[in-house]
Amino acid sequence: MRTLICGSMAYDNIMVFQGRFKEHILPEQIHILNVSFLVPQLRREFGGCAGNIAYNLKLLGGEPVIMATMGDDAAPYLERMDKLGLERTHIRGISDSMTGQAFITTDLDDNQITAFHPGAMNFSNQNKVTDSKGVTLGIVAPDGRDGMLEHAHDLAKAGIPFVFDPGQGMPMFDGKDLLAFIDQAAYVAVNDYEGKMLEEKTGKSLDAMAKMVKALIVTRGAEGSTIIAGSERIDIPCVKAKEVLDPTGCGDAYRAGLLYGIAKGMDWRVTGQLASVMGSLKIASRGGQNHAVTRDIVAKVYKESFGSTLW
Repeated sequence: MRTLICGSMAYDNIMVFQGRFKEHILPEQIHILNVSFLVPQLRREFGGCAGNIAYNLKLLGGEPVIMATMGDDAAPYLERMDKLGLERTHIRGISDSMTGQAFITTDLDDNQITAFHPGAMNFSNQNKVTDSKGVTLGIVAPDGRDGMLEHAHDLAKAGIPFVFDPGQGMPMFDGKDLLAFIDQAAYVAVNDYEGKMLEEKTGKSLDAMAKMVKALIVTRGAEGSTIIAGSERIDIPCVKAKEVLDPTGCGDAYRAGLLYGIAKGMDWRVTGQLASVMGSLKIASRGGQNHAVTRDIVAKVYKESFGSTLW
């Protein structure tokens, strides 16, 4: 089942400051803020919501088709996609621009300061859903504003069910926009903070929005997740991770599990449990795409966590 992944492709530049921001940022002087942090540790990771989701879905044996835009610096990422066997038919190159870039500085208390340059993402609307073939499921994840609007509209028009995943892109839309997304989507996935933002912007409760779609999923990190599907409210426990190293990309790994479960017709409890397993396997490694996971490993962790076989 070919799944269209509409979203961002980006490089994550992750820096570690061997101190604490609070010791260098003076609240009473915030109006003249001018600080500099020495970051002896720096690493560059492959990221972006579309890239992360597709990576995890491929690990599960799914058929992800990424639809995204990248800049003149895309070559290393494209080479990686080829090595992973990820289709890049719908990766559009945008001349005279850079691929999306996140610059993340973390201190010793795990506080983060992030700057994001969208670059080629601003032209994501140049990709057309109608150009994709054989797609039976999709997701609209954070991307350029116009691209998200158009991809949601075109998926709905084509009768292709999709997950609406507003994520970090939510501030770009008002309540009317968000309700239009939900009205067109078959599923909605948010974390608990995004869920509260969604309620504030739309003026509707999550329970009310859940009635507009087949399922609404809310993730809560270490507290697990909840799936509201029809009259069912299913609480999914968090799977204990072997090691907690880096939460970057955990939400994307979870969404890959959702997409795989939906594509395979799994019931919602099994789908949510699979998604929880994927999040726990990701958090045990640094970066969004460095966890070397096989279907056998996924099945083993699932059996250990939930006492039943997965496939």
